[in-house]
Amino acid sequence: MQNIENSPNTDMDAEVSSVLEYARRAELILVIGNKNYSSWSMRPWVVLVAFDIPFKEIRILLDQPDTTSRIAEYSLAGRVPVLIDGDLTVWDSLAICEYLAEQYADKKLWPHNVAARASARSICAEMHGSFNALRAAMPMDIRSRHPGEGRTPHAQADIGRITEIWEECLSKYGHHQFLFGEFSIADAYFAPVVMRFHSYDVVLAPALQAYMERVIAHPAVARWILEAKAEIESLPDHQ
Repeated sequence: MQNIENSPNTDMDAEVSSVLEYARRAELILVIGNKNYSSWSMRPWVVLVAFDIPFKEIRILLDQPDTTSRIAEYSLAGRVPVLIDGDLTVWDSLAICEYLAEQYADKKLWPHNVAARASARSICAEMHGSFNALRAAMPMDIRSRHPGEGRTPHAQADIGRITEIWEECLSKYGHHQFLFGEFSIADAYFAPVVMRFHSYDVVLAPALQAYMERVIAHPAVARWILEAKAEIESLPDHQ
């Protein structure tokens, strides 16, 4: 993986043109936000790294005066992450993960078993469209610790539902390893939740705590955490 840091001092038109030309003749490009805060960026990034899919990374700082215009150079949706594969642009983290699963079918990004794969897709879709109270009350902030904060009733309800998902998947498919046995898109999709639970000291049952520790120790997740901690930007109230 190679990194490109978008800088205010860079000739943006020339850089974007260069990046898109690179995409047309070489590897994938993933446009992301700050690693400390951007939970949506974390998901496909972890998938790419975990499954050893080569890509170039472009990090655009969030919540800056020119953030929207910079992201618009790659996607009119105005959000990260964005995946560029030649002339094709894919935005939205779940769409990117599905695209990668199709393009790299031999790497088995989803569980092989049909029932397990259906369940994995279902919980990722639920994660994608739900748990807004948890996101609002406990924004991802890997570098900081906020023990006891964010325990609103709605956030607690979200925590309860997530623990139900983890317990069911680990007992039915995971054999108490990852959610579906081997590390998959599903684990990458819940990795930002693991980060939140860790930062806010959410206490779980021993089996779920052990699952969190396995996710944190996974090489792809551990690398994201290391790089997030190396960042220096501070963005208050980012989800």
